[in-house]
Amino acid sequence: MAKWSDMSWKTQAAVIIVVAACLTVVLIFVPGGYKSIADQNKTDATTLAGKRAEIAQLQPFQGKLAELNSSIDGLKQQLDLQKRIVPEEKEVESFIKVMQAEASHSNIEIRRYTANAVATKEYYSEAPFSIEIDGPYYAVLDFFQRVGKMERIINISNLAMASVSKPSGAKVKRTYRYEPNESVVASCVATTFYSHASTPAPAKPAGK
Repeated sequence: MAKWSDMSWKTQAAVIIVVAACLTVVLIFVPGGYKSIADQNKTDATTLAGKRAEIAQLQPFQGKLAELNSSIDGLKQQLDLQKRIVPEEKEVESFIKVMQAEASHSNIEIRRYTANAVATKEYYSEAPFSIEIDGPYYAVLDFFQRVGKMERIINISNLAMASVSKPSGAKVKRTYRYEPNESVVASCVATTFYSHASTPAPAKPAGK
């Protein structure tokens, strides 16, 4: 076989053209050849363009990330406050604890708690408790003022008050041996609230 250097320039040119033609045919028609590579490149270009478009949409928010995080923290704090004002559950024990704490601060006695029927609304429920208290007159007033200023919402209604000498006027169920400094007896309904997710009304049977 003749060496490449021994071939004439025309022969060399012919060989180069033939080899190039063969390579072109292979790239076009052999699976995984030029056409496959071109198609893949086109797909990659489309994907890249889509990613760039997504990044472009997010860029305006990049500088506001700290502001968004601050807003989220603020909303979380508001949600925590909402839960303290209107708990998500009835929490009878916690209700009694906060009432007893205010009674202790006011130096009065809460003698009785009676849970009444719960009234269920669309987004919240009302849980009323009948309570009976006694103590010095101004201490009882202080207790009601404290309850009115509590973070948790508690409404006082159906208040009846009488002197310890005639406690029946306060509509109490039972009398006690009152301390010498106690002057009044009172009964009322303390209503607390708790939130719940609204539930759709059950569907009526067909034909009714």
